[in-house]
Parts: sequence; C-alpha cells; structure tokens
Amino acid sequence: MKQVAGTSVLVTGGGSGIGEGVARLFAARGARVTISGRREDKVRKVADDIGAGCIAVAGDVTVAADRERMLAAAIEHGGGLDTLVNAAGNMYRGKIDELDEQQMLDLYHANVVGPVQLTGLAMPALRERSGSVVVFGSVHTQRAFPGASPYAATKGALEALTGVLAAELGPQGVRINCIRPGGVYTEINERAGLGTPEQAQERLKGLAAAHAIGRIGTTEEVAEAVLYLAEAEWATGSILTIDGGLSLGVTND
Repeated sequence: MKQVAGTSVLVTGGGSGIGEGVARLFAARGARVTISGRREDKVRKVADDIGAGCIAVAGDVTVAADRERMLAAAIEHGGGLDTLVNAAGNMYRGKIDELDEQQMLDLYHANVVGPVQLTGLAMPALRERSGSVVVFGSVHTQRAFPGASPYAATKGALEALTGVLAAELGPQGVRINCIRPGGVYTEINERAGLGTPEQAQERLKGLAAAHAIGRIGTTEEVAEAVLYLAEAEWATGSILTIDGGLSLGVTND
C-alpha cells in the first residue's frame, strides 16, 4: 500500500466534524493537508492547531470560484494533489408535504453537485499523481429515518456515483471510494434543526443501542477508514460501511 506521508490532500469541510478528523489524522501521518470550509474562523483555527503541515482556505464548494481557489491552494501547498476528500455537506429535514423546493435544491447542490464539480476540476492534478477521491454516503441509505428523505436522497446519489465514476476514472488511473458512516456526532446535527449541541449529542447517544457495538462512533474512527482508502491502491468503487453495526438493524437492550 502507498503511504500518505509526503502526499498532498485536500479536505473540504475541514473546519469541523469528520473533515477535521481526517485533516488531523492525515497531517499526523505526514501528509501536506489543505482544508476548506465556509467559516474562515473555523478552518483557520483547525489549521493553526494542526501546524505547518496544514493550511486553510475559506470557501464554499457550491461556488465555482471558491472551488478553483481551494484546489489551487492545495496544489501549491502540496506540490500537486494525491487525495481529494469531499467531506463538506449539509442536512435538511422535514415531512414530505412540508418540504421547501429551494432548500432541497440547495442541499443537493451542497452535497452532490459541489463535490462532483470539484472532483472534475481536480482531475488533471489527480491524473498526474494517480490519485484518489473519497466521498461520503450515509447509513440513511440503509435504514429509514422519517423526515430525512432529502438528506438520504443526496447520500444515495453519492453512493451511486461512486460506482459510475470508478468505472469512468479507473482507466485514467484515478480511484474513487465512498465511506458510509453511522451515528457520529458532528455539527451537521444542529444545522438539521435537532436542537443545541448538547441536545443533538444526547439524541445521538440515544441511538447507541441500535449499533451492534453498543455505542456511537467518533470522527477519528471514520478518518481511519478514509486513510485506508487513500492508501489502498486496488480499492475503487467501494462503499465502506463504518457504522458500528447500525445498518444491521439490531438492538442491544
């Protein structure tokens, strides 16, 4: 397996949650990491905390000019691009007869269109390094949670795209894989209107018994799976489920 030490990695959504966890792990393994996110204060704080191996670029994956800036920064910082981790995303929930069309379109733009456009933009750099791309699906595609249809639909789209793009990009020497996490606390839970950070964490902890392992996961545990896919040179088109057994449908009383 290749090693990420000395490679160039761009992580969107790197200011919090899984993206931050990925950035910290890759930097600890010696990668040259560039993180992006909409909130400049958040990404700069994370980059400063990680140190010289990480730089921050404020930007929104749904904005073309921002995608160009974050990619250019990663190529300059790392001398190219080996791995693109599309961790930025959002959530929107609601009953089917109350969903707002524009909010659904905004969600699809953030979770699907933005990452796909950034991946396309990064292709020349990724081809040059025989690089790889990681996207994120969700346990929402395996277990039905009422009110989460917009979010589940975007994650199902990314999972479907993983196979199609693996077939398309493989002959060009570029791999793409998907991580399907289970219950992991990130700020996306508050953005979904699930209450304060404390309330969102308690809600997730309430799902612990639905995981075969009996607890929710951590961003660090998901980051370990991303690291594996970045280094596993024969893995492409894979959907790697890292969910503590949540998708199995068991209950630990």
